[in-house]
Amino acid sequence: MVNTPPPEKHLDEQHHQPQSSIASIDFYTPLRLSIDGTPRAAATGPSPTNQPIIPEGPIPLPPSSRSPPPPFPEAHHAITISNNGSFLGSHNHPSPPPLRPPPGGGGGKKGGGGDNGINVIDDCAVEEIHEVCHPPHVSLWDKLRGRLNEIFFPEDPFHVFRKRNQSPATKFVEAVQYVFPIIGWLRTYDFDVFRSDLIAGLTIASLAIPQGISYAKLANLPPIIGLYSSFVPPMIYAVLGSSRHLGIGPVSVASLIIGSELSQSVSPDTQTELYVSLAFTTTLFAGLLQTGLGIFRLGFIIDFLSKATLTGFMAGAAVIVILQQLKGLFGITHFTKQMQIIPVLKSVIHEEKEWTWQTVVICLSFLALLLVARQVSAKKPKLFWVSALAPLTSVIISTLVVFILRSKLQKVATIGKLPEGVNPSSLHKLYFHGPYLSVAIKTGILAGVLSLTEGIAVGRTCASMNNYQIDGNKEMIAIGAMNVCGCLCSCYVVSGGFARSAVNYNAGAKTAFSNVVMALAILITLLFLMPLFYYTPNAVLAAIITSAVIGFIDVKAAYNLWKLDKLDFLISMCSFFGVLFISVPIGLAIAVGISLLKIILNVSRPFTSELGNIPGTRIYRNLSCYNNARRVPAFLILTIESPIYFANSMYLQERIIRWIREEEQRIQETGDAILKCVILDITGTKWVVLWIFVAVTNIDSSGIEMLYQLKRTMDRSLLHLVLVNPVAIVMERLQNSKFLATFDARGLYLTIGEAVSDVSSSWRN
Repeated sequence: MVNTPPPEKHLDEQHHQPQSSIASIDFYTPLRLSIDGTPRAAATGPSPTNQPIIPEGPIPLPPSSRSPPPPFPEAHHAITISNNGSFLGSHNHPSPPPLRPPPGGGGGKKGGGGDNGINVIDDCAVEEIHEVCHPPHVSLWDKLRGRLNEIFFPEDPFHVFRKRNQSPATKFVEAVQYVFPIIGWLRTYDFDVFRSDLIAGLTIASLAIPQGISYAKLANLPPIIGLYSSFVPPMIYAVLGSSRHLGIGPVSVASLIIGSELSQSVSPDTQTELYVSLAFTTTLFAGLLQTGLGIFRLGFIIDFLSKATLTGFMAGAAVIVILQQLKGLFGITHFTKQMQIIPVLKSVIHEEKEWTWQTVVICLSFLALLLVARQVSAKKPKLFWVSALAPLTSVIISTLVVFILRSKLQKVATIGKLPEGVNPSSLHKLYFHGPYLSVAIKTGILAGVLSLTEGIAVGRTCASMNNYQIDGNKEMIAIGAMNVCGCLCSCYVVSGGFARSAVNYNAGAKTAFSNVVMALAILITLLFLMPLFYYTPNAVLAAIITSAVIGFIDVKAAYNLWKLDKLDFLISMCSFFGVLFISVPIGLAIAVGISLLKIILNVSRPFTSELGNIPGTRIYRNLSCYNNARRVPAFLILTIESPIYFANSMYLQERIIRWIREEEQRIQETGDAILKCVILDITGTKWVVLWIFVAVTNIDSSGIEMLYQLKRTMDRSLLHLVLVNPVAIVMERLQNSKFLATFDARGLYLTIGEAVSDVSSSWRN
């Protein structure tokens, strides 16, 4: 191959604009190999006569060549780039025009004359090229400590101890207050706050009494255990909890899990003592799990239960709970112990002879009353007390009706006699030996995780609405501690419920003392009011449960998932139908498994896109999203929006090569300038208004090896690889691996605009 010397440099007269500062850069089409190794020369204009003739036979290339060979003078192409690196236009010349030196000769400002190969109109300097700085040296211990702090202490809970001029006594008080948040709000407690907490506590007590009895029935436990669980745990949470509005007590999800899982192994009717012992043991393991997650700062584990998973799971669980209330609705005595929709419906139809119309009337009447009260409070938040008092009102009215008409309503099942007095000790009832221990452990883990997720989600929602923050790990310790203590006092799994917390918030609670007021109201009920519940019909309890969980069927949230992310919608539906037709744990496991698969797909198949310049600016954006973005001739600008790990390194290498191959094919079809440079935008973070798009935030050894192979492939094809603005950790690893040593002076830039401007100018030298 004969090397022809390049023609003299010239100024492109066709793009002379006196009012703007632009630089004209000329380059010529080299003979080179395409990315797939076949000889190819890109077209330089619309006419096929402008294409150079490719000689037959092998084409010798220097093995270490990193720059194009001397170009052919016949194929002359020019592009125009402004001084800030934005692309302004391109054009073709059949032959090089004569050289016209810029004013002032070759000297002048940086980038302004012939010395650097850029002819600048109006003697305006090209933008200064900034150096990409290497990160400062950090010891291995400091790196490990910083990383562990970010993993386990992202909220920096110890910042209060780093204040200046703190005495040891002050630090001690801060430490005690961190462990016992009650000390913090007690120091500023006054009568106005007490009045608000008193009203809120009495309001949620009116809801907690019927809900406690109802949820205990849902868990197949004696109703009194529901009231026990609303007395001791709220007192403990008031001391350890950091949320001001969380209403503590039994929750529907945990009750459903305990009722469904334990009843498959032990009958709550014929083996009542064993069943209750397993429920207390389940509560112990749930509390130990929750406390352990909080102490070891492992709260991020529950984040794997995504919103899509919980939306489908809660809806499926709500349907299961409602189906279970068909027993109370129809007054059926012999009801299936299974939870799935098909066995339940078969049981309802098969036991048609046990239906009682009086029970149906009572249940539907009070269900309608509760739903109407719910709608009134939803439309007018100031009337929150309507829905809060509706359950207790229903219990009182239904009890009076059954008591007055007891001679005519003998077929209506009632709660019966409840024992009076405070919680008895249940330490001797804990089950640690026997064939059912594994059932208690499994149920405790499942109930503990889900009740913990519900409690923290509700606590964070209330905190965000009142402009304060809660420590998720501290909440785990508080919820776990009250469950561990509760299992010793005849309580089962409790947490912060949606309905109870919403009522507490709307009632104007200021501190966790509202839970203490509620617990004292429950205590009075346990001591003096138990005989009043003798004639309370089970049908009204079924109505209370149904009205409480019907809000978990969130059709609007499912529709939003469909609009936003079809895969999230699929996850939600898998969770919903899995719970409905298979079982609660399997349905949840399916949803979590698909969520993990989604994470793996996002990591192993990251998003890549081609960027173009928005004319007149230094902004480069996705060509498929911005119609006004324009390709820069001779450049292929790609962005990778993911860390480069072993799981995606090979895919990224293949995908980048495919981008190059597709760009070369496009050039052949359109006649654009030949591809000479590939820019990889690996910026750590892009800020666009208020949205953050995370890109390459990390790289491992497999990712670095991929870059080595990619650069060797591009060197063989005479393509110039450029990296733009790597973050500190990526820059450090590239430097330590000696990968940056394979680049020349024009291989690493701070911005895409600087890379386009500087690399283009180098083609004139």
